[in-house]
Amino acid sequence: MPDTATSHPPDQPSELAPGRPGDPPTWSSSVKDIVTTALGPSRLWATLGYGVVNEVYWPTTGQPQIRDLGFIVATPDGWHDVERADRYRLRTPAPYVPVPRIRHTGDDYRLDLEVVCDSMRDVLLVRYRLHGDDCRLYVLLAPHLGRDLAANDAWVEQDRLQACEDYSALSLACDGGFTRASAGYVGASDGRTDFARHGRMTWTHARAEHGNVALVGELAHAAGVLALGFANTPSGAEVLARSSLAEGFRTVRERTIAGWREWGERLELPEAPRDLARQAAHSAAVLKIHEDRTYPGAVVASLSVPWGSSHDSLGGYHLVWSRDAVEAGHGLLVAGQHDDARRMLAYLVATQKPEGYWSQNFYPDGEPFWTGIQLDEVGAPILLATKLDELGLLDARDDASAMVHAAAAYIAANGPGTPQDRWEENPGLNPFTLAIEIAALVAASRFLRGDERAYARSLADCWNARVEEWLYARGGRLAADHDVAGYYVHVAPLPADGGLAGTVAVQNHAEPCVVPADALVSLDFLYLVRLGLRRADDARVRHTLRVAEALLRRETPNGASYYRYRYDGYGEHADGSPYDGTGIGRLWPLLTGERGHLAVQCGESALPYLRTMARMSGPGGLIPEQVWDVDPIPERDLWPGRPTGSAMPLVWAHAEFLKLLAARRDGRPVELLDTVWRRHRGRVPRPRTRHWRRTVPLAGLAAGHALLVEDTRPFHLHVGTDGWRDVRDLPSRSLGLGMHGVRLPADALRGHAAVDFTFYFPDEDRWSGQDHRVTIGG
Repeated sequence: MPDTATSHPPDQPSELAPGRPGDPPTWSSSVKDIVTTALGPSRLWATLGYGVVNEVYWPTTGQPQIRDLGFIVATPDGWHDVERADRYRLRTPAPYVPVPRIRHTGDDYRLDLEVVCDSMRDVLLVRYRLHGDDCRLYVLLAPHLGRDLAANDAWVEQDRLQACEDYSALSLACDGGFTRASAGYVGASDGRTDFARHGRMTWTHARAEHGNVALVGELAHAAGVLALGFANTPSGAEVLARSSLAEGFRTVRERTIAGWREWGERLELPEAPRDLARQAAHSAAVLKIHEDRTYPGAVVASLSVPWGSSHDSLGGYHLVWSRDAVEAGHGLLVAGQHDDARRMLAYLVATQKPEGYWSQNFYPDGEPFWTGIQLDEVGAPILLATKLDELGLLDARDDASAMVHAAAAYIAANGPGTPQDRWEENPGLNPFTLAIEIAALVAASRFLRGDERAYARSLADCWNARVEEWLYARGGRLAADHDVAGYYVHVAPLPADGGLAGTVAVQNHAEPCVVPADALVSLDFLYLVRLGLRRADDARVRHTLRVAEALLRRETPNGASYYRYRYDGYGEHADGSPYDGTGIGRLWPLLTGERGHLAVQCGESALPYLRTMARMSGPGGLIPEQVWDVDPIPERDLWPGRPTGSAMPLVWAHAEFLKLLAARRDGRPVELLDTVWRRHRGRVPRPRTRHWRRTVPLAGLAAGHALLVEDTRPFHLHVGTDGWRDVRDLPSRSLGLGMHGVRLPADALRGHAAVDFTFYFPDEDRWSGQDHRVTIGG
């Protein structure tokens, strides 16, 4: 940090602020009004909530660098933190032009703000104008630079406010200058604490070091422009901020707006009623805003930290999930943004692990955050590659083919059970994940050749034929209550762990919550229809829908939405306090979109579902992850059918809105691939070869069927029939996709009641130590 001893503001502030290190750091609320960036070289993204700037991300979408930049208005009758006053209106030039104007109104003041990202520099500009007699305006800035939020340095220069941590630095300059300024520690010597204790600004500390710091400056004039610049050094941040001010707010604003208008004119959105057309344009812009420019093609799940005002996680949702990124890719395809979707696929090619999977989530530079594995996240990029190929938009087919091959091989070796479902909570068999695995294997065959293509299709056929065996609870405990024969469960353990008769440990509860597998339902089964594996009029689908509608649907003043699954614990507590590892699951607007897709596939209108999603958005049109589902709690700003403190926006939800709009036009989901439909057509296949593997063994084999015994490594199959008669040792052969197997033809099994076998692994010179039997016929 530079020596500030000779560069004090006019009133000579004292040196080091007291109260180090300050309160533990937190982020700002995830309830956002708008997300914004500029299209150009700039690597800066900003969000606004409650009418002020909160997180600003730099130099990637994965790195927030401030908690907030707010304002205090001092009037003759007192002081007002405009963020907490929560009396404001917001507007933008167009739904796809995220350059907001905000008007805060108090009893004796009005504050007008305009916020714009400089398209040429890593700078955020804020033009302000305060109206009111004898009023003073103060800007508040809470740096959260780098990876150690509690180890920031902040200091006051003659005409600017500065902060740094390691290789991240910021500079806040003002064209009209500051009358006085101060640096402090949050909760001890910062600007808000000063006003709370004294009713006015009394502290002028020169610096605050190695703590949770904050800055405050009294603006010299009622109108002016603030420039918040970011760089690797304090001097670099200052140069950028001053350069942007020197070019002028109007010029910067017009250039940024022109960039967005040019982009918006290239949108090719499905026709829709005016209210939905506006939401569609806004949703497309939200997807575009979430793409990184340091790492083009990287799309984070949300520029927000769910319940961020209650914790300091460095992850939040500003991470890449391959699933959410693919959702965004499909959404941008709907909007006609083909280059964007291609970039997203290229980025996924680059971030795939050598083994073929993607980390559960990761920063835009590819560094993993959580390290779980979800097989739907392995299959989803295959679906995007195939969609691009079917549309004739896949340029680098060789690179895509290598990615598809590696991902398909990983699914073949590790499926059909997943270590985590799409909600990142439970292992086992899940209909959403299984549908993607099956569709991905079929889609991959478009890129495969010879034996590998045949094996991928055969494995997909076999798994598809066993969906009901694994996931359909015929006569389950919920069947009688809802007058159905059965239903698809939310998740089932693998057969060795009990299957449909097993139990599931539901996460996010303060006390252990273990329930029978057939007590859990969700809307995850809808993807069996959406991806072309089952028909919408299949009785099993209709019966599951009846159960799900009864147990998961909740009406709100803005329309109906759905819970993720029974007993969900991911959401606010009953008193509205933030989720803190436990809570109560709330309604998800994206699930309203998923239900709308089934409506389209049943020949019904998507409009009610689209309008519900739009009505559940925030004041700036952002669609949240969750909405409140019970009686209002005004003191926590929780209202039925309105956003909660979870992530807002959710990229996945905006993509779902766009895809539902396209499904309304096309009569079919965007993800329904021709390659998959031609093979399965919504019907349960009847493959003549059944695959046996230890994770999902076959108890019985119909007469006239072949048995393919497979493993991930070479083996010899020690096999006999009818109680170990006619024993033989058969070496496995390569099946493709890294798998090995021994095929027992139907002719060889004809006339036998059972086949018995065990494994010998020559590379380890050992037997598996377990005998297996598959009965034949019956």
